[in-house]
This record gives sequence, C-alpha cells and structure tokens, in this order.
Amino acid sequence: MSGHVFVVGADLVRLSCDDVLVPTDRSLRVAPGWCPLLPASLVSGVVDDGACVDLRWSGDERVLQVPGDGERQVWLVDTVDGRGRDEEQHLEWLLDGARAALAAVARREVPRPAHGRARRLVGLPALGTGWGGAAGRRGALLQRLLPVLRDAALQHGFDVALVLRGPSDLAAAQRVRRGEEGSWDLPPQLCALARQLGDRARRGQLAVFVGAGVSAAAGLPTWERLVDELADASGLAAGLRDGLSALPPQDAAALLARELGRERLESFVAERFGPGSYALAHALIADLPVQEFVTTNYDPLVEQAAGDIGRDVRVLPFQEAAPGSPWLLKLHGDAAHPESVVLTREEYLQFGDTRAALAGVLHSLLLTRHVLFVGTSMLDDDLVRIAHQVRSAVQAPGSAGGRRNGTVLALREDPARARLWERDVETVAMGPADLRAAEAARRLEVLLDLIGCLSTPPTGYLLDPAYRGLLDEEECALADALTRAAAAVREDSASAAAQEVAALLRRLGSGSSAARPADGSTEVEDDRVQEQRPG
Repeated sequence: MSGHVFVVGADLVRLSCDDVLVPTDRSLRVAPGWCPLLPASLVSGVVDDGACVDLRWSGDERVLQVPGDGERQVWLVDTVDGRGRDEEQHLEWLLDGARAALAAVARREVPRPAHGRARRLVGLPALGTGWGGAAGRRGALLQRLLPVLRDAALQHGFDVALVLRGPSDLAAAQRVRRGEEGSWDLPPQLCALARQLGDRARRGQLAVFVGAGVSAAAGLPTWERLVDELADASGLAAGLRDGLSALPPQDAAALLARELGRERLESFVAERFGPGSYALAHALIADLPVQEFVTTNYDPLVEQAAGDIGRDVRVLPFQEAAPGSPWLLKLHGDAAHPESVVLTREEYLQFGDTRAALAGVLHSLLLTRHVLFVGTSMLDDDLVRIAHQVRSAVQAPGSAGGRRNGTVLALREDPARARLWERDVETVAMGPADLRAAEAARRLEVLLDLIGCLSTPPTGYLLDPAYRGLLDEEECALADALTRAAAAVREDSASAAAQEVAALLRRLGSGSSAARPADGSTEVEDDRVQEQRPG
C-alpha cells in the first residue's frame, strides 16, 4: 500500500511524528530550535549560530540516526554543500539527500506507529532552504521535492508530512499540488466533497467543530478512556468500579468527581489535557482559512497548532474576540481554566442554563455558516439540544425549512446514526462499517489535506521572489506592477488607505524574502529554525 504526502503548516518540534528529518552540515551543527528533539547529552556548544551535536559521520554518508528513546526518531541530514556545484547540480544534490534519508527511515522497523495511527508518519521541512543555500529557489525546490516525497511514500508505504511555516511557502506548495493528478487516494465522492468544502472555506462560509476523536490522535483520552483514567486515580472499590460501565457517561463522571473531590479532579484535567504535541489533524484543521472554530475538548492543541503558523486564535469565553482574528469557542471548558470544565451530569444540566450564551454561538454558526464536524460521534447531549433548537428555528412558519446546516465526517458507515441526524446535517463516512478505525482516521486526514489544498488562496506567493519561477507570463506582469506599488507604500504610514494596501501586499507575499535573513532566525519556515511563530 502506498503512503500519502501531506503538506501542512506546523512546528515539527511539536507535531506528532514517528520520524523527523533535521537539517545539519558536515560539522553536525543544527539550529538551536531543533534542540528539544535531541537528547540533552548529545547537544554541546549552543550558540546563536547553532548547536553542535556530539556524533560523528562515517565516511561520506549524509544521513545519521540519532540515538535516543524518545517518542520520535530523529535523523540528521546533511544539506550544506561545500563543493561549489552550480544551481541545478546543487538542487539535485539536495534531492539525493532527501532520497537517502527516506530510504534510511524505511529500514527502521516500526511495529506500531505513534498513538495507533495506521501508517508511520515521517516529518521534514523544505530541506536546503536555510544553510543549504536554496532559500532563493524555493519554487524550484518544491516542484522537485514533492515528487521525490511521493515516490518514497509509494515505495516504502509510510506517510510523509512536508512541514512549511511561511504563508507564501504553503500557498506555493498547494499550487504545485493542485497541478498534479493522483496525489490523493480518495473515492470520487470524497474528492467531490473536498471541492465543495474547500470552496466554502475559501469564500468564508465554513466553520469547524472539533471533537474528541481529533485529540485522540495526539494520545489524549476519549470520554470512555477518561472515565477509566479517573477511576484509576480515584481508587474506587472494585464493586463500584464494575458498575461504572452501566452508568451514563455523565453519571459515571459525577460519581468519580465525588470520590476524587473537585480540587483533585481539576488538577487531573489541567495536567492530562495541558500543552503537548499535537496530531496531524490538528495542524490540518488549524491551516484551513476558517475564522470560527468550536470544540468540546479541554486541550489547547488546536490553538497551539494555529499559533505555530502565526494565527492568533482567541479562545472564548476566556479571551476577548479581536476584529479580523480567528476564534475558538470551548463549549465544555478549558484545561487552562480547570474550574470551567463541564464533566458531570449536574454540570451538563447547568450548561443549559448558565452557559446558554455559549450555546448561542454555535446556534448562530449553524444558522449562518456551514459547520464541518470532525472527530465527534454526535451523541453529546449539548449537540443534540443545540441541533434541535436550530431545527425548530429554521422550521418556524415562514422560514426556509429542510436545509442542512453542516457536514459530519464519520469514520465508518452507520446508517442508523446518519438517518437520526439527516434533518440537520449530512453524514459522510470515510468507508464501510468493516473499515479499520485507524485506516478510516487516516483517510479523514487525507480528506482534510485535500480540503486544505483546495481552499488555500492561490496568491499568497505572488510577490515572493523565491517563487517567481511558478508564475506564468500574466502573473509575472501583475507581480511587477504590484512590486512597484509596494515600493511606494510605507509600512509605518498613518494613512488608513496605505495600511489597507500594505496588508493586502503582505497577503500576496510582499516582504516574505526580506523576512528570511541569512542567519535563518525568523519565525517563517526555514530548515534551520523551528521556533514558535509569534501571534
């Protein structure tokens, strides 16, 4: 079975992967931002320019496996050519390094991918765009690197995540992929769905609801597993423990909360659902050009993933929404504010009263947007109540009834549940009922990857000189005209009109190359630096 190549905005230090490729040179220097992936005992001489790794090359090899017992296997890849090759030879040399690295990764046996994923996931940056010297030819590199990654995924059967941090880099990579056939192994009906949802996202008509299934891919517990973990922590007597499974989930949680006490319960939630590595699905969702997100999850992984590509997601109701900024509504509370967590039957009942304003936000989205539900079984009492209220509103006398307000991405076919919700949402399964859950979840990731590709604005790299080679004749003429206009616009201008024009030019990639100094110390994508991008 062939693997898939994902293109995603993320931080490779925090993206959950089985293997990560880290760029280096013959002296085994790495950018300081990569150090959290390396055993502390192997890192020496950390300076502004880089950190030295206490290993040695063997002969002329270009790939070195880093010893360690972490959840991710790190591989050092030599991307700095000191032999004075011309541009074409240098680019091919970089691609040879990527091939050698992926072949070495394939030789390592991985009996069980991280967090039960169906295939192992190999993450890498755009190799060669930092010390490697290919920063000015990113367009040519992406056009050649993506086929190399696809060949490796086809040959070795693992999935690959090409991780890019800069908006122009992401936009350019998605343009390259849109021009290729067969990059997504999905049934025709899922490809058609991706086109519909991508179009809605591009036009600002899509909102996303994130359920617990998304965070399960990062190793966080589903509701059933959470009850088990709380039972372990509570030391509940065997007889009572056996009876927990017969109780409704909220009642089981109420009993466990009583045994633990509210203070211990809050402490458990704060620790268990605190910051950590996020799953590929978190990054794919955070990359979508969507402004409104809703979740019943307690963890901060969606906002972490968004922050790593420069999206300042405001978390409601704990932060104030900012004009033009995306926001995430946490319906059931936030681990950073454990006193807000909704868990027990009593708290669910209080939700209908004291948290009516929060439910109202989801009401509004279901009435004014198309809501994409990801990672939820649609059995949550609050979702049932909200959907019923919205249905009642749209079926009121004089209203246009019969419309569906969203799409549920289900892992496997469940005709009864789809029929139950058919008046409110369309339920689309990733596969038949006998499809393994892990394979269905992976197909969901591939679908999200395609939605992201189709919804990415095709202009984010227009004024970035590093991607000049991707432009056709008409686009080149347009880019030249806009570049002349950019020279007349002062970023510090007090004119509102100038500020609007400057913002537009930034969205078109103006200043992207200037934001990539030779020392690679910026927050945008660079194979030397993996540091959190400021919001």
